[in-house]
Amino acid sequence: MEDLRCAVAPLADPLLDSGEKARAAAFRRAADRDGYRVTHVCLRMLLGAYLGVEPPEVPLVRRPCPVCRDPHGRPDVPGVSLCFSVSRSAGLCLLAFADAAVGADIERLPASDVVSALTATLHPREAAELAACPPDRRPAAFARVWTRKEAYLKGLGIGLGRDLRLDHVGASTRGPCQVPGWAVDDVAVGRGCAAAVAVAEQ
Repeated sequence: MEDLRCAVAPLADPLLDSGEKARAAAFRRAADRDGYRVTHVCLRMLLGAYLGVEPPEVPLVRRPCPVCRDPHGRPDVPGVSLCFSVSRSAGLCLLAFADAAVGADIERLPASDVVSALTATLHPREAAELAACPPDRRPAAFARVWTRKEAYLKGLGIGLGRDLRLDHVGASTRGPCQVPGWAVDDVAVGRGCAAAVAVAEQ
């Protein structure tokens, strides 16, 4: 994303709407502000190309949050069949587009203490899989579980408002477990990261 930051900087002001500019400005860290701008400029440019409109004219809105119902949920374009999902994490971004419900997630590998703290929040079989991993491989295994699960939950439109213990996506390097009605796949990214996309089957 660093390579994109300088290219995107002059485009952010004319392309982003007032809500996006306000959300970018609200981030305390410059890296987070830049990451938000890069992601949303790219999102608007791709949506504009898909929909045949100029990027600033894409009627991007925020859905209600699935937890509190306030208008800060996932981005959406009302009245079109195109579905999309956005994910950002520490200098990385992942955008997914489909003609069915879709979710995407990208994450840096977490620290070992984060893995230890969050493993109990996962499905019991996933927790057992992580416990069986050698300690040095556990962060990567956890990141596989987390990105698969979050991509699926974002595709559902629920996000992390759903109990993470309910769905089993697995930690295997061979790929996710089957989720009824969904195709969940890992996305190849650089070392030190994990990513996944989930698309509803039609």
